[in-house]
Amino acid sequence: MTPAAGSTRATRTAGNVVSWRAIEPAPVVLITGGEEFLAIRAMERIRHQLRQTEPDVERTSLDASEYAAGQLELAASPSLFGEAKLIEVSGLSSMNEDFLTDATTYLSSTVPDVTVVLHHDGGARGKKLLDAIKAGGAPVVECQPLKKDAEKVEFVNREFRDARRSIEPGGAQALVAAVGSSLSELAAACSQLLSDTEGTVGPDVVERYYGGRVEATAFKVADAALAGRGSLALSTLRHALATGVDPVPLVAALAMKLRTVAKVAGARGSSAQLAREFGMAPWQVDNAKRDGSGWTPEALTRAVRVTADADVQVKGAARDPVYALERAVTIIATSVNRRP
Repeated sequence: MTPAAGSTRATRTAGNVVSWRAIEPAPVVLITGGEEFLAIRAMERIRHQLRQTEPDVERTSLDASEYAAGQLELAASPSLFGEAKLIEVSGLSSMNEDFLTDATTYLSSTVPDVTVVLHHDGGARGKKLLDAIKAGGAPVVECQPLKKDAEKVEFVNREFRDARRSIEPGGAQALVAAVGSSLSELAAACSQLLSDTEGTVGPDVVERYYGGRVEATAFKVADAALAGRGSLALSTLRHALATGVDPVPLVAALAMKLRTVAKVAGARGSSAQLAREFGMAPWQVDNAKRDGSGWTPEALTRAVRVTADADVQVKGAARDPVYALERAVTIIATSVNRRP
């Protein structure tokens, strides 16, 4: 039996609030709050833990706002081969009456080996259902936006601790100052530093990678390049370099944008569905769809390759990393709407 069905770890007291970093599978899990990135992280953790014990777990996604009566019961019904099941339900803040009725009924008789994860991103809709979930002892993951710099600094510290690395207080503060407006970008910056550096990360390392506020420079370069605005991309790039931005994070921003576009390209489903599938926020999916318009698969492949080459060049393989970066930006910008 999976942790979803009968694990003592899944037993909770009423209204038990659990950190997104510590949430475990349970028959019902409630994720609340408007910070989409943390909600995605919580869902990813539950998926990972289930797959550790049940590699063939069957995953189903439902949208409570477009729900049809009976879908939850059907998704939770035993399968032919008895696999464990994970049912992820989004859109609770705009749930329809059919979902409200079925979810309320399901709470009174949950199904063994089924984990149901419900995401409510705010508002009064469905309060009676949320209260019933909490009263039933389900774990609750609160994903509220991190508005204070101190909260974001603690987030950075935890990212490094979880990776068994350390970052100096000044380094964490510098990173938040550079890319702290978006939690997803802050997490990506942590990942980049963990991947590309060794030992303790100090302010000097952060400055080398993210000096000049990457969010205001590197991502502007990437946005202009992917939109085919070559002149703007190059002028913004040269300004960034002139003000001390290191070429490495500039290439990283290009790579991040291209990877996101490549993930979304050709995928079917709503922004919420694709966000859950790819571990992204809905707004990131929308932006990727916008950025990907006008790109052929061949052109996108070419852009990914030239960016990977530029990454190698700026990390020491080239005598002139600036030229390698300018070449990549030019090729990317001129690949939009081009057929090979």
